[in-house]
Amino acid sequence: MTASNSKTQYTSYQEVWERSQSDPAEFWLSESEYINWITPPATALSHPSETEWRWFPDGTLNVSANALDRHVDAGRGDAIALIADSAMTGTQERVSYTELRDRVAVFAGALRDLGVVKGDRVLVYCPMTPEAVIAMLACARLGAIHSVVFGGFAANELAARIDDAKPRVIVTSSGGLEPGRQVPYLPLVHRALEICGAESSGVSAVVVADRAHVPGTAADFTGSAGAGATWYDWDTIVAAATPADPVPVHANDPLYILYTSGTTGSPKGIVRDSGGYAVALSWVMRGIYDFGPGDTIFTASDVGWVVGHSFIVYGPLLAGGTTVLYEGKPVGTPDPGSFWRVLAETGAKILSTAPTALRAIRREDPELREREKYDLSRLRAIYLAGERMDPETWHWVRDGIGVPVVDHWWQTETGWPICANPLGIEELTVKAGSTTVPMPGFDVRIVDSAGVDITAPDVEGNIAIKLPLPPGGMLEIWGSRQRFLDSYLAAFPGYYASGDAGHFDEDGHLFVMGRTDDVINVAGHRLSTGSLEEVLTQHPAVAECAVIGIHDPLKGQRAAGFVTVSRGTRIPNEELAAALIALIRDRVGPVASFRDVTVVNRLPKTRSGKILRKTMRQIVDGEAYTVPATIEDSGVIDEFIAALAQTVSAPPTRAVTLPR
Repeated sequence: MTASNSKTQYTSYQEVWERSQSDPAEFWLSESEYINWITPPATALSHPSETEWRWFPDGTLNVSANALDRHVDAGRGDAIALIADSAMTGTQERVSYTELRDRVAVFAGALRDLGVVKGDRVLVYCPMTPEAVIAMLACARLGAIHSVVFGGFAANELAARIDDAKPRVIVTSSGGLEPGRQVPYLPLVHRALEICGAESSGVSAVVVADRAHVPGTAADFTGSAGAGATWYDWDTIVAAATPADPVPVHANDPLYILYTSGTTGSPKGIVRDSGGYAVALSWVMRGIYDFGPGDTIFTASDVGWVVGHSFIVYGPLLAGGTTVLYEGKPVGTPDPGSFWRVLAETGAKILSTAPTALRAIRREDPELREREKYDLSRLRAIYLAGERMDPETWHWVRDGIGVPVVDHWWQTETGWPICANPLGIEELTVKAGSTTVPMPGFDVRIVDSAGVDITAPDVEGNIAIKLPLPPGGMLEIWGSRQRFLDSYLAAFPGYYASGDAGHFDEDGHLFVMGRTDDVINVAGHRLSTGSLEEVLTQHPAVAECAVIGIHDPLKGQRAAGFVTVSRGTRIPNEELAAALIALIRDRVGPVASFRDVTVVNRLPKTRSGKILRKTMRQIVDGEAYTVPATIEDSGVIDEFIAALAQTVSAPPTRAVTLPR
């Protein structure tokens, strides 16, 4: 492999951003020199049409080798690559670059022995243990495409992703751990395969990492043969495998598929490329995080989300630093000082987390007394993502911890921050409630409903990004280019539609105010209201329903359901509410935080039959609202408010909340 020693130095954020806009090809080709290429790209950008572009189309590389092998080859094999900290088991494991490279290479060999080749999909359904990271990097080593599914999803959600990605192999664990309980994974995998059907799923093998040392999570293969795939023990196949060499892939070959909710209820498989993603993350670690060899980052997320992909796994390892893999919660494992303990014990320079986590800590420890027990002298900054950070909590953590707090904005689709405070270049003025400024390659505009550019200070509208997206942005939606076009590029021709609304201020700082569609954000997890509604309507008593995202002081939003019942239904409202809450937990999982059900006589609708979800949300959240002139019957609003008074804020709703 080859790598250039030339490094471009920048003196200011403005210089970086302007160069990325005036000559994006030259800018990103220069940045690509930070990556070890097998075939270095001579072309930065292929842009044959407004809706089609590819970065570094003539380059070849291996992302896993860039994350591991090159650091070992450079003499840094003894440096710590991964610190696996489990607050659930009270253990901590430190893995060097050499050890991680070797474990990845051998597991890649085991996958190869199971028939996995370049371009195959491998679904990873694991808790926050080293096996999850090893499986991801082993897929990248083979040129296979991994699709990581968050372990909190129920069997039918897992089945939907299996059915779409058609993985050859599933890599899973005997179980995960939550405070006070164990979560067995194998019954969920088995049920998901049954839902898909052996022939249509395409799964030939399931590899199980047995957590036999953890009480209640030992693997039980009973009944597994009936799921159509052959089940293997991780340790057994690894013992019989030989290391696999890195497989060259083209820069535009997919590295992974990561599913995000769609407004139709059908998950969208976001496809990430290999070369563009590596170049983008290399820039982010330097330009935004000021992170490199010798530094440690604690990203308190899950590898099932894009934050985990970019800033637990690929970003820190591409940069040659140390990444922390944390199995635990911000509070309750065992106390609200959990994050501060991890930061102190690992010497982390950066904490990356979601506002929800900080709100949970604040609720339990408003005076930050737990923080006083730990030495956080190496912490330089806190980065927040996943949802909008409320100014009150922002001030609380900034004043209490005493380091810059960067509320940066990005999406699964973009792969890395659209807007941030680039501390690796210069620390810009911070404004509570703002995501600061656009990063290189992102030309962010405010457009009206017709797609007209209305960007001006304090003018709110749809946030859109001028095409093409920079390296690392999504390539497409797995299996459906038309859905990619319809979902992101059709609304405002020439732009990527972010689905968010907001405005710039007079200093060019962006304020993201919320979603413009029916996808809600629960503690940083995007959930489709349509998919939740589909589950509710499966109950025989439900005639019609609507799910909206209502304000939650901890999670940002939570899902609330409003249902009408079929004529002749005799089930009491409290009993129906409890059944629907249980149904959502079974089919979607506790991640939905679904605990509010209101039975109404009618749902507010327009004369054309459109349910007035925005008006409903404004009423529930106590905001000012205007009843649309197109409403079918204005009297239904009074009925809706009366139902809320009896259900949402009254004891019956709390009485049917299921325990976590």
